Amino acid sequence: MNDESTGSEALIQAEGSSHPSLPRAARGERFAPRAALVTGASRGLGAALARELARQGAKVVLVARERAPLEAVAAEIAAQGGEAHPLAADIGDKGQTHAIAGAAAALVGPIDLLIHNASTLGKTPLPILLDTECEDLGRVIEVNVVGPFRLTKVVAGAMALRRRGVVVHISSDAAVNAYPRWGAYGASKAALDHLSRTWAAELEGTGVAFYAVDPGEMNTRMHAEAIPDADPSTLADPADVARRIAALVGRAGEVPSGARLEAARLQEAP
Repeated sequence: MNDESTGSEALIQAEGSSHPSLPRAARGERFAPRAALVTGASRGLGAALARELARQGAKVVLVARERAPLEAVAAEIAAQGGEAHPLAADIGDKGQTHAIAGAAAALVGPIDLLIHNASTLGKTPLPILLDTECEDLGRVIEVNVVGPFRLTKVVAGAMALRRRGVVVHISSDAAVNAYPRWGAYGASKAALDHLSRTWAAELEGTGVAFYAVDPGEMNTRMHAEAIPDADPSTLADPADVARRIAALVGRAGEVPSGARLEAARLQEAP
């Protein structure tokens, strides 16, 4: 190891030394995101988060691979008086990372809330690890871990310079519990949780908070693909989960950065 800081590390240290590190929420101020980027926003929890954030006044960029459902969600938000912009892109494609971040900032201004909701189960029906192809595992890791890492690298530095930002990683109980056939997905979410904690440790004092949230079992298409015989009436409504995550964002700073939280234990936004 050498004692010289990299450019990014030196910048973080310099910024932290000249500004108070006390988060706004800890001083009694609610964090109200002005410009949000939500991945996996064409349906399910991502769409519900986009609707809720727009309802609270944020300008939202919706990212997913399929344009038509994205446009439908954006139109629905606009009809309710909100501002939303669909952006068809693949979070798992390295070549699209800077394009996503640049287009989002051009549409709504500097991003101060980034929600990593996009993810893939991999091949379904879910196979046991012995039957999981290396390429399938690689794709799950690329979408669920590497893609969020790349996008955070592009966005979080600017957040730190502005001393303002929240990054939310949507996790899963499969990150902490070993379920047969959920090995690839669970490993990716465990890695995402640890990235969230490490981002928080490295950017402590910059005004940027990181959280991992386990949304619980929800009535979504992804859940139906994984467990087709599940009773939808026993599953959480994504809209309820979205309100709880939005409430967490509003308390950013009050809740320690790096925390891993269960949505069911969070209060809903008013």
